[in-house]
Amino acid sequence: MPLSAEDEAFLRRAFALASEARDGGNHPFGSLLVGPDGAVLAEARNSRVTERDATGHAETNLVRLAGRVDADLTECTLYTSTEPCAMCAGAIYWSGIGRVVFGLSEVDLLEITGTGNPDNPTLALPCREVFARGQRTVEVDGPALEAEARAVHEGFWT
Repeated sequence: MPLSAEDEAFLRRAFALASEARDGGNHPFGSLLVGPDGAVLAEARNSRVTERDATGHAETNLVRLAGRVDADLTECTLYTSTEPCAMCAGAIYWSGIGRVVFGLSEVDLLEITGTGNPDNPTLALPCREVFARGQRTVEVDGPALEAEARAVHEGFWT
C-alpha cells in the first residue's frame, strides 16, 4: 500500500533526524513517534558513538522516550530512517507500538556498509520476521522513499 503524504512527511523528518545524528558524530539513523491524531510525541537520534552505548540506536532511544508519553502506543506509529534491526524490533514489540514505517531496508543498508563492517555487523533478520514471532500484530510499511533514505548514508560507511 502506498504511503500517505503525511506518512512521507514524517518519514522525511526521520531522515532529517538521521542527518542530525550523523552531524553529531553518530551513525546516521533517526526516528520519531507519532500519535493517532498526527501529533509528534517524541523524536530520537542514534547516540551509539557519543554515548558509547551499543543499544543507543535511534529506535531504542525512541522506545525509552515512548514509555513516558501519555498515549496508547498501540495506536501510534514509529517512523524511522532505516528498517529496525532485530534488537530495535524487539524493543518496539515490547513497547506496544502498533505501526512501523521505515525508509531504507536492512538489506540495502548491508549493501551500503558491506559485510564485515565492524561499525555495522548487521543481523540479516528483517523486522517483519521478528514481529511475526510475537503474539500481537505490529503493522509494517516500508521500504519507502529509498533514494532519500539512502542519501544520508552516502560517504559515511567508507
